[in-house]
Amino acid sequence: MSALTITRRVLLSMVLVFTVLPAAAHEIRPTIADVEVGGDRVTMMLTVTLESLIAGIDLSEVENTNNAPEAAIYDRLRALGPVPLEAALRNAWPRIRQGFLIEVAGERLPPEIVSVAIPAVGNLDLPRDSILTVGADLPPGDAGVRLGLAPRFGTFIPRQIGAGEDAYEGFLDGGALTPEISRAQVLTEGAGALFLRYVGAGFEHIVPLGMDHILFVLGLFFFATQLGPLLWQVTAFTVAHTITLALAATGVVTVPASIVEPLIAATIVFVGIENTLGFGTVKGRTALVFVFGLLHGLGFASVLGDYGIASGRFLYALVGFNIGVEFGQLAVILIAFSLVGWFMSRAWYRKAIAIPASLVIACIGAWWVVERTIL
Repeated sequence: MSALTITRRVLLSMVLVFTVLPAAAHEIRPTIADVEVGGDRVTMMLTVTLESLIAGIDLSEVENTNNAPEAAIYDRLRALGPVPLEAALRNAWPRIRQGFLIEVAGERLPPEIVSVAIPAVGNLDLPRDSILTVGADLPPGDAGVRLGLAPRFGTFIPRQIGAGEDAYEGFLDGGALTPEISRAQVLTEGAGALFLRYVGAGFEHIVPLGMDHILFVLGLFFFATQLGPLLWQVTAFTVAHTITLALAATGVVTVPASIVEPLIAATIVFVGIENTLGFGTVKGRTALVFVFGLLHGLGFASVLGDYGIASGRFLYALVGFNIGVEFGQLAVILIAFSLVGWFMSRAWYRKAIAIPASLVIACIGAWWVVERTIL
């Protein structure tokens, strides 16, 4: 049996296994807040996973709750009904409230619980989004309000309500604060500014945050001996992930991250092995890259979907994010070429550079397959 046949059968088996696996990962998603600032009070209605806050999980350190030291506590809380979970929230509130950052003129304001809406217990393998409304009284004066979450609470997406499509929407790392939100005027953000912000977000999702996508693009780079075929493959990858990014981000296609993420890692393993064994052709690799690009687009969409973008401005965000992703991929290729691309035509390039690099890529991808399915 040829190496090509063996590898294809292994990859097909992995696809079948991942397809039937349950959505086991307890995914961590950003906290979305609808913000209302009045003359004497600020209110935030947050869509949040209460169990992670009550358990004390540091969301800046883990990608899903299964990897947290408090995973057992989280799982017990996840099985609680709405009434006991709300009781646990109120008991832990003196600790939790310190993670909600509400500042006026440099003064920190303590938030209080206004209301809690907790869904009934559902699929225990999926996160449960609750609605937590908190508020704080503002001191006298006209100083604006800045809002944020402590680093351990993870990513924060504040959206000012009641201001139409141009209302401010942030995407903040834990610990960061919004610009000052006026008590009398709405903080707005034009379409152009939003477009540029999402170009930056797309680029950042590749460089430096998208290590899996970086390794895949490097796998394409180390297969090539000329820039022409490489650009064709990158083009095929771009067209493919643009299709699924648009379909998944608009809700037409939905695939759980617990399936998508291991399969993305499997594509990295495949390109690394194919580079090492040398059984692929340029045409075959280009077609395969298109198929793999469809899968990577689903991964991009899961990130874009976390932003909670207003429907009226979604197209600006989608196009900007996709352009940012392309800039990120081109940056990876340019950096790789500047380091070793000058030697592509040398007889020793494949054995001395391309194969060792591809083996490293395949090994990292294999570890991610295990980590994303078993650990």
